[in-house]
Amino acid sequence: MRLARQSFLRMIMACILLLISGIGIYIFALIFFNSFSWQGDEWLYRLATWISYRLFWFYLLYYGTGFLLLLRHYWFKPFRYFQQLIDATEIVNRQDDQLVELSPQLSELEARLNQFKVTSMNNRRAAREAEQRKNDLVTYLAHDLKTPITSLIGYLTLLRDEPEISEDMRQRYISITLDKAERLDDLINEFFEITRFNLSHITLEKRQINLSLMLQQLVYEFQPMLQEKNLTCTLSADDNLMLVCDPDKLQRVFDNLLRNAVNYSYPYSEIRITAKDDTAGLTLVFENHGDTISKEKLTRLFEQFYRLDTARSSHSGGAGLGLAIAKEITELHGGQILAFSEDNLIRFTVRLPRPVGNL
Repeated sequence: MRLARQSFLRMIMACILLLISGIGIYIFALIFFNSFSWQGDEWLYRLATWISYRLFWFYLLYYGTGFLLLLRHYWFKPFRYFQQLIDATEIVNRQDDQLVELSPQLSELEARLNQFKVTSMNNRRAAREAEQRKNDLVTYLAHDLKTPITSLIGYLTLLRDEPEISEDMRQRYISITLDKAERLDDLINEFFEITRFNLSHITLEKRQINLSLMLQQLVYEFQPMLQEKNLTCTLSADDNLMLVCDPDKLQRVFDNLLRNAVNYSYPYSEIRITAKDDTAGLTLVFENHGDTISKEKLTRLFEQFYRLDTARSSHSGGAGLGLAIAKEITELHGGQILAFSEDNLIRFTVRLPRPVGNL
């Protein structure tokens, strides 16, 4: 509507200018001819005299031609706009980075079409990434489930086909089979877990807990795993740090961080856990000594299915979901989780909103 109004006003202005130009030409001709003394036989004088006797028809021709040209211009101008819009739709639908360019009068529409194209390109890119993540899920699921399933089949086949096997060997095979079955169960639970934590409607069941006791219990439960790799774990936390949170979900965060520290620590090294409360909130730090993580890998640590060491993590590091889950839960609590690595030091920092004393 605004474009139509602008076009109409421009046409009116053009008509007024046409009228003024005709009058201006007449006044200029009078001044020009009156500034000379004419003999009467000059060709220019004879032409001006001829026109003056036919001034009505001259102006009719002048204004008629002018109005026809203006009418033609403003009649076909919308069709030129339509053609530009047709071309613009083809550009919008193309899978490239070319943006729409329209006449200045269509600048607002140009901006909207370009915004639509950028949004559409982002949506298509997001759809491709979602499809890729789905394919990754299938790939990782197939890869991670294949190893324990193959082992299960192999050892169960041995138990079936070797009736004369010794009792010690039988117990050993049963123990290995049980370990692989538990590993398979853990992997399936991880895939279900990441799906559950990705749901936007998930709610937290908060209650007040003693965070200091939770961390102490965590370190105690990890003692067998720590001893297996000859690691030590020290906890530095104030007594009775109280926090309102969902304890089951938050424990998953700390479990994943400590498990990650165990998997990627040098043997005979120390893992340090610190927790403190300050004016900015509650901060927990998990530190261990291991191979320095590059900055590029640090930016991808919290991606789903990302693994630092694919050769090792398929056996000890899970499906690459632990840190993604930790990030999801931390953000659900209104906090953030950060990663840092330098000089063979790996540090994860969890910042949570300031704890309160009462619910």
